[in-house]
Amino acid sequence: MTTRGFVVSHARDARFERGLRAFFEYRDLGIARATEGRVVAHVIRATDGDFLSHPHFHKTTFQMIYVLKGWIEFDYEGQGKVRLEAGSCAHQPPEIRHQELGHSADLELLEIVFPADFETVEVPSVNG
Repeated sequence: MTTRGFVVSHARDARFERGLRAFFEYRDLGIARATEGRVVAHVIRATDGDFLSHPHFHKTTFQMIYVLKGWIEFDYEGQGKVRLEAGSCAHQPPEIRHQELGHSADLELLEIVFPADFETVEVPSVNG
């Protein structure tokens, strides 16, 4: 039996920090450290900040989001506009081009990504 990699993250200890997007704050759930960088999991929430989203993709092997509160809209390559609301889950295939179109002020979502340290690449357009 091993306890290597065991981690617990409590809401009472939550710290949100600015990250990839200036209009979001990110709460690291400790999974990247526990998995030695194989997986990252964080809660993302909307915050004050100028909303500016460009078409992009992520160099990942797995990415999913689950909306906890509020809503978010994306334009996905080959799918068009997709609105996700509380309770919605989306798997974003590796390197799918997408662009966020907007979100509610109370947005909170869970994002899980393999690997933890992934690259984001901006592209000219999503569906064209």
